[in-house]
Amino acid sequence: QVQLVESEGGSVQPGGSLSLSCAASETMFVMAWYRQAPGNEREFVASSFRFGGTSYADSVKGRFTISRDNVLITVYLQMNSLKPEDTATYYCHARRANNNEYWGRGTLVTVSS
Repeated sequence: QVQLVESEGGSVQPGGSLSLSCAASETMFVMAWYRQAPGNEREFVASSFRFGGTSYADSVKGRFTISRDNVLITVYLQMNSLKPEDTATYYCHARRANNNEYWGRGTLVTVSS
C-alpha cells in the first residue's frame, strides 16, 4: 500500500511564505502538488519528475518552487508571495511509471490577513 504523508499546512498573511512536504513510501516517477479551493475543482499546481524536470501552473510561476529528494522520496513545495487566492487544500499526488497514481489526504493552507 503506497503512502503519501504530507506535512501540515498552516495559516499565513498575504505576502508570506510557507513550505509543504510530502514523503512517499516508495519511489515514484512523478510527484506533484494539486490544490482545491472551496467550491472549485482540484487543479494542478506543480510537478517534479524523478529524472529531472519540473512544471508549474501559470498562477504560481515565479512564486512557488517544487523540489525533490530522491533518496528520501520526498517532494517539497516552497510557496512565496502567497495570495488569498492561494487558499486551498493542497494534495500530494504521485504516479508510477506504469501510470498507477496515488493521492495524499490533503493539507489546508490559508492565506488571510
